Order: sequence, then C-alpha cells, then structure tokens
Amino acid sequence: MALEDIRQRTRYLFLVVILGHILLISAQVNSRRGVPVLEAVTFGIFSEVQRAASSVVSAGRNVWSGYIGLRQAHAENQELKRQLADAQITMQAQQALADRARSLEQVLELRDRVHVQTAAATIIGATPPSPTPDFRTVTIDKGTREGLRPDMAVVAPLGVVGRIVVPAVRSAKVQLLIDRNAAAGALIERSRAQGVVIGTGEERLRMEYVSEVADVVVGDIVVTSGIDGIYPKGFIIGRVEAVEKTGPTFKRISVRPAVDFLSLEEVLVITTPPPVREGAEGTSE
Repeated sequence: MALEDIRQRTRYLFLVVILGHILLISAQVNSRRGVPVLEAVTFGIFSEVQRAASSVVSAGRNVWSGYIGLRQAHAENQELKRQLADAQITMQAQQALADRARSLEQVLELRDRVHVQTAAATIIGATPPSPTPDFRTVTIDKGTREGLRPDMAVVAPLGVVGRIVVPAVRSAKVQLLIDRNAAAGALIERSRAQGVVIGTGEERLRMEYVSEVADVVVGDIVVTSGIDGIYPKGFIIGRVEAVEKTGPTFKRISVRPAVDFLSLEEVLVITTPPPVREGAEGTSE
C-alpha cells in the first residue's frame, strides 16, 4: 500500500512539473502577432469576463435610467393634469362671469324698454322642486330698504316671473307664477281672448276661464292683461301648448312659460304700481 501511494504521488508530481514547464514555455513563446501565448489566453479570458460584467452594469444602468425617466414622465403628466384642471376652472369661472354679464345686460335692456320704474335684483336662493310641489319661491337680494313691498311684480327679460310675497329689509321672497297658489290676469295676444293663468307647481301653467268660443290655437302668445292690479299689461307669460274643452262654457289651455324658472339669475322688480283699469273698478264694485 505504501509503495502504491508513492507511485500515485509520483504521477501527480510529474504532471505538475510538466504543466509548470508548459506554462513557463507558453509565457516565453510568442504568438504570430508577437504576444506571448499565456498572456493572450489570459487576456481573452478576462476580457470576456469584463464584457459580461460591463453588459450587466449597462443593463442595470439602462433599467435605472428608464425608472428615473418614468418617474419624471409621471411627475410631468401630473403637473400637466393639474395645469389643465386649473385652466378648466379658470375657463368655467370666466364663462360664469360672461353669463352673468350677459344676464345683467339683458335685464338692463329690459329696464330701458319698459316704461315703469324698476329695481334690478339677483336671485340668491330658491325652493327646490319636489315630487308633490306646492310652493315655488325664490329669494332676491333686494328688500324694503330699496322700497320693495308685497305684490310688486317681478319680471325677467323673457317674461313674467312672479310677485313679492314677503319683503325683508335686505331681501324678499318671490312667489313664482308656476306656484300652485299663483295666478295672473292674461289674454291671448293675437285674438285678445281673456282668462286667468294659474300655476300648477310644475314647469307648466294653465289658462282658465277662457270662453269656449274664443279664438285660441296652439302657438299663440299669452301676455298679462293688467286686470289683476299686480302685473302691468303686455308682459309675456308664455305660449299655448294645448287647448281642450272643460265644459260647455270654457276652454282649458296649457301654457308653456316663457321663463325658464330653473335657470333664473337676474330679475327686475316693478316698483311702479300698475294703472287701475276701468274694467277692474267695475268688477270690484
């Protein structure tokens, strides 16, 4: 066994010596390009390792750069969204101001057209419509301090709005003409047929007490008659939508209001009492 171990070790030693000689010779022998073979082999091995390491580092750098780019793009996108939102808010505010200016201009034009004293007012509150509407009112920013009193008529550029029912010092409650308890003397502008417009609590009006033989057709314009002592004569109430008979004496007429009560902003309060008609005096007697 000892002899066998000596032989085995001798073989290993022989191989090591041979390998050492080969390496020594390789270090001294030049390749065709004048570079030692060992140096060329070693350089080739380390260059491949360096190439692989460089690829890994480059890939990592690219990933990091991409991440930073995405973060920057996200931040820029959020900033653009914020700027867009600010611009939209600014545009909406400018549009609201333009609409308000247009509404005020229309009210002022109406004040110049009518031959009565008026007070311009802004609507600052309203009772919202409900499934079973009874009362339809709005609140304006003028009151007794500006000389407003109960039963003063309120109009808008498109037509009749209603009347003041509760004035306070700096505000007043206005009963809209579409309120179920509201009414106004009215006539058909074309045929002069008279009647009474009554509120329904909804965005429609009824014209009642119109003679069964009166000339009324769909599309006719309905205006105030002035007979009620509240609304001056000639202000537009609305347009006839439907005509039906309610009996042998009268017609019932559906009227679409000229005013969009849900979008009212600016109104005029007529502070001059309407002239008393002779017909009204005779009726009251």
